Amino acid sequence: MITVLSSDTSFPPLENAMTSPNGLLAVGGDLSVSRLLNAYRSGIFPWFNEDEPILWWSPDPRMVLFPNELKISRSLQKVLRKNHYTIRTDTHFPEVMQFCAAPRKDQQGTWIHPEMMEAYNKLHRLGLAHSVETWINDELVGGLYGIALGKIFFGESMFSRTPNASKIAFVHLVKQLTEWKYALIDCQVRTEHLASLGAREISRKGFGQFLEQNIPDTTKGEKWDFSNLTGQSYENA
Repeated sequence: MITVLSSDTSFPPLENAMTSPNGLLAVGGDLSVSRLLNAYRSGIFPWFNEDEPILWWSPDPRMVLFPNELKISRSLQKVLRKNHYTIRTDTHFPEVMQFCAAPRKDQQGTWIHPEMMEAYNKLHRLGLAHSVETWINDELVGGLYGIALGKIFFGESMFSRTPNASKIAFVHLVKQLTEWKYALIDCQVRTEHLASLGAREISRKGFGQFLEQNIPDTTKGEKWDFSNLTGQSYENA
């Protein structure tokens, strides 16, 4: 039975999540900063359509990328070697969310609607949500955004307006998080695109253990700076 959240209701235990649809745990509540941070610390994220109740998810298994398992194809290596791009961080967070919200091919609508944008922009202003942006000729052509808590990065969405632009941003994200000794990147659910980059599935229980070990009780926000990685090219890890 799905838990219905009010403003002061806590999330139920993760083992209460449904198996079909996979991971649906609760409905209702709000997208306040405190609610969102509590959710991510617990391995839960919101995903719902505009004008519908908020749905909270914790799928099992969970798709994650361990930074040292990043895979870079030969074709992507060639793209990275061109050094024709610039990586910027946290300069156009709202625009990154808007581009991520654009409907994809064979997709109607988007779950990144104004209510979600407002909530995650609040987290960005607190230094907890970040964008990694690919720029070519002073144009924002790709990128991604997510939430950083402790040594975990919770990836939310990515976009490309030119081939490989989101992959370029993702590679730079992983390389920087490796230097910062992050434990893992949460990718939520399996896609072939993420699997091709080295992501794999782990159990919800195992994912929860990583969260407990790598997210402190208090997390200080900060603006990200990847300037030391701008324009570098990489060999496969």
